[in-house]
Amino acid sequence: MDRKKLAFIGLGVMGFPMAGHLAVKGGYAVSVYNRTPAKADAWVARFGGRKADTPAEAARGATLVFACVGDDPDLREVTTGPHGAFSAMSEGTIFVDHTTSSANVARELASAAQTRGISFLDAPVSGGQAGAENGVLTVMVGGDPDAFESAQPLMAHYAKAVTLMGPSGNGQLTKMVNQICIAGLVEALSEGVNFAEHAGLDPQRVLDVISKGAAQSWQMENRGKTMVEDKFDFGFAVDWMRKDLRICMQEAERNQAAIPVTQLVAAFYDQISQDGGGRWDTSSLVRRLRKQH
Repeated sequence: MDRKKLAFIGLGVMGFPMAGHLAVKGGYAVSVYNRTPAKADAWVARFGGRKADTPAEAARGATLVFACVGDDPDLREVTTGPHGAFSAMSEGTIFVDHTTSSANVARELASAAQTRGISFLDAPVSGGQAGAENGVLTVMVGGDPDAFESAQPLMAHYAKAVTLMGPSGNGQLTKMVNQICIAGLVEALSEGVNFAEHAGLDPQRVLDVISKGAAQSWQMENRGKTMVEDKFDFGFAVDWMRKDLRICMQEAERNQAAIPVTQLVAAFYDQISQDGGGRWDTSSLVRRLRKQH
């Protein structure tokens, strides 16, 4: 088994540059699979490596297999499905999943992997497309400590922080906390910008001032200006956030945590999507407020 051979499954806006960092910074031979073959062709044309026709083909002979797909069903398909990666992975190898999914599926797949003598790490990321492209993602990981120690140096090629949060599922639970916090922050920022506009203030000047105080946040620094300019054709899509918040609400129902603001913001995102804004950046919450007047 070649210690320099890796596989990456899922070449969307996050997976494409993450796999690229493994090839360029790490110097690894990377086999890639994507449901839309053209994306795999584009990746190979840019970074080299090899295109595989199935997740199993990509994973065969790799010491670590990485994935970044859409949701629980997609993840099951590329791991334990008819042509899933697990069927081709050798004993002692590691599957690192960067999908934002449920904690339940993470535990389920960790158990399935264990029966095959392989390790599964749930490792969702935060930082968005820009973080993936610039190699500065934050990775929150659940799973076996030994597998984490082996995989952490590779994840560091596209991350500024890689932290083990505990056993399987804890990476996904931590990502849920991340999304809960973001949902409330973006709604608060939207209301602040909208209030400033209604008050006759220069909203950009207001943001310049308050960003130097206690109201400062990543959202304010990176999304405040574009919210004022009503620009949303970039960034983390509303429909992706709707999926993530659905997972948060399902988990909150199980563990009986109260998340009333998150539930409210999730409903606001549903409205934006229904109005045709499913691909807009999540900061488009402010458009809903502007529409009301």
